[in-house]
Amino acid sequence: MIVVLRLGHRIDRDKRITTHVALVARAFGADVILITTKDEKIKKNIQAVCKRFGGNFQIQTGVDPKKTIKSWTGSIVHLTMYGEELEKAVSRLDATRDLLVIVGAEKVPPYYYQVANFNISVGNQPHSEVAALALFLDRFTKATWQKKEFHGNIQIVPWVNGKKVLSKEKT
Repeated sequence: MIVVLRLGHRIDRDKRITTHVALVARAFGADVILITTKDEKIKKNIQAVCKRFGGNFQIQTGVDPKKTIKSWTGSIVHLTMYGEELEKAVSRLDATRDLLVIVGAEKVPPYYYQVANFNISVGNQPHSEVAALALFLDRFTKATWQKKEFHGNIQIVPWVNGKKVLSKEKT
């Protein structure tokens, strides 16, 4: 199981970024996203995507991050600019253990660096947490996310020219 813990969602400022973190988590192989700020709108938006496009992805908001971490029995990964290089760290992760992936929105307090089993640097330049999560999940899952079937009402089919959409929805 892969769970993404989103720290510091600021409703007015981060709604699109946090939505994109959730969408990347879902599409790239995570099972759950936990968001520390209570936000019913983002929860409903992600649930609507899951309903239309399929999958068993779960979202919770208003989560206490320290309680989550204290009860976690698997590995904890914190994505940052200041950690171990992505490729080296991913090779040391045990893919059979549950994984909690911490993704910050603003400056992350030292506590999270200390409790993480792995502080993983996805590049050492300022960048988007959306990109960091996508690259990490791609490497960790060995790109198996590309073959995942979601069995939704809408399916986007890879196509060279134009769009190919299969829909079971009533129009």
